[in-house]
Amino acid sequence: MKKSEQALRLLRALEEVYPEAHCALIYRNPWQLLVATILSAQCTDKRVNLVTATLFKVLPGPVQMAAASQLQVEDLIHSTGFFRNKAKNLIRCAEQVLTLHQGEVPADLESLVALNGVGRKTANVVLGNAYQIPGMVVDTHVKRLARRFGWTKSDNPVQIEKELSRLLPAADWTQCSHTLIAHGRACCKAPTPSCSSCPIVELCPRRGVNKSR
Repeated sequence: MKKSEQALRLLRALEEVYPEAHCALIYRNPWQLLVATILSAQCTDKRVNLVTATLFKVLPGPVQMAAASQLQVEDLIHSTGFFRNKAKNLIRCAEQVLTLHQGEVPADLESLVALNGVGRKTANVVLGNAYQIPGMVVDTHVKRLARRFGWTKSDNPVQIEKELSRLLPAADWTQCSHTLIAHGRACCKAPTPSCSSCPIVELCPRRGVNKSR
């Protein structure tokens, strides 16, 4: 069986285990998803959702964010961590969306990563979930599981994104990220996976190997 076929078989098995895997961030439009994803850096989705519940009432869109003061934004997002840098990026990002994109979050990777505070991970989250454009999100869970599954040997998120994008059909990219994140949180944890309770252990090429990578 080819590597791509093995990978797809494993992914399909995981999808059966986690049929409701989805983006955990709460948002109403592409701008709010962009903001929530920027805030999620070094922060839990649960905390971000608590913060954005208030943030989006006060500053619902890029117009309001661009007009806000640094201190106001810092106060609203303080508990997400790294709040000074995040506030600066959010305000500048809002200004760029307004001046460069007529107030609409762009729907292409190149334009998204040109915005302040936006890397490939954030851009792919927005593309896949707000615009239904295939995007392979590589966070810590996806990186860990991709290495354990033998889908990559790289530690570099950009390289891992490229390898997984070649390995799996584009139609599976967005959901693949949600599914791997769900499995990474529930079972295939760091530093040691729970192989004894893993529902797809028989398909895993690293079964029984309790290593952190």
